[in-house]
Amino acid sequence: MSDIPKRQVIAASHSWSERLRLAWADLADTARLWPLVWTLSLFDIRLRYRGSLLGPLWLTLSTAVMVGAIGVLYARLFHQDVTDYLPFLTISLVLWTFISTMVSEATTCFTQADAMIRSMRMPHGVHAARVVMRNTLVLGHNVVVVAVVFALFGTKPGLDCFTLLPGFLLWLADAMAASLLLGLFGARFRDIPPIVASVMQIAFYVTPIMWNPAMLAHRGLAKAFVELNPFYALLEIVRGPLLGLPINPGAWQLAVLYSLGLFLITGLVFVRARPRLPYWL
Repeated sequence: MSDIPKRQVIAASHSWSERLRLAWADLADTARLWPLVWTLSLFDIRLRYRGSLLGPLWLTLSTAVMVGAIGVLYARLFHQDVTDYLPFLTISLVLWTFISTMVSEATTCFTQADAMIRSMRMPHGVHAARVVMRNTLVLGHNVVVVAVVFALFGTKPGLDCFTLLPGFLLWLADAMAASLLLGLFGARFRDIPPIVASVMQIAFYVTPIMWNPAMLAHRGLAKAFVELNPFYALLEIVRGPLLGLPINPGAWQLAVLYSLGLFLITGLVFVRARPRLPYWL
């Protein structure tokens, strides 16, 4: 018998099916740990406004001041009726604040939790869900401004307002997917946060937020800046019912289509990159 020892190969990589199982287990554990997500989100908000007299109400106050300051001015510039424009502007700014802040903070959801990720065993999805929950709570504060403006101008949601619930649930699913995707890219490439911030700033001006999409109908620009704009579709499925507008099937189709694409890309990236995350921090 030969005395040559047998060759042993040690591999740390998993098969694709094993990676998929671990990624799914990560998300399942995140769902079971929702009380922890809730507690961490409240802690983030309290820490951010520690020592402040009004706390998170500063967000509500700043939103109200911004709407009051620019609402009348832009209504005159765009030749819009104030009673129609101010409710539109208010709900648009509040919803866009949620979207833009959510996307911007998603890029750093893992890098800001690097100490927790390296020191304790916890599902990575908890840190993404923490960002979603935190921004959802902030959105709840800003809804007060929407309610006040709607009451002042007599704006009432239409009979199709029941579509608001599935629309917002789609928002939460998209927010979770975006947090996982952008958080992984932000951990691997540290240029991602400023790039995303610049993109969101440009998207603010080309998306119907300050201006009504009907203003482009006769200029031949509606298809480029409205119909093919993913942010418009996401805004419209929530904003439309609140403004008393009928269901927009085109916006719903685009929103669902863009969301499915986001889920697919996020799933592929998360399954592949999840085990490497601690080494990128």
